[in-house]
Amino acid sequence: MSGAPDDRAIAAAIGDLLDRRAPGATICPSEAARALAGDEGFRPLMDDVRRVAAALAADGELEVTQDGEAVDPAAARGPIRLRRPAG
Repeated sequence: MSGAPDDRAIAAAIGDLLDRRAPGATICPSEAARALAGDEGFRPLMDDVRRVAAALAADGELEVTQDGEAVDPAAARGPIRLRRPAG
């Protein structure tokens, strides 16, 4: 995909969306992809957004959740949500 956003842009989009939410609130990775590529072009970015979210989680900057519980992004299958760690 030509002109795809780099990891820094993806991380910034995730951070910007979380900054607009209440503490503890989550976002869907598709929200970050849509913020970068629009409603029609977001799907090709989903793997990249999940990969960047996993890296941010490994650095302690983000939590990946399913059913409200933090999960290992590498083991997560199906829908996930992203939030800032508590504290």
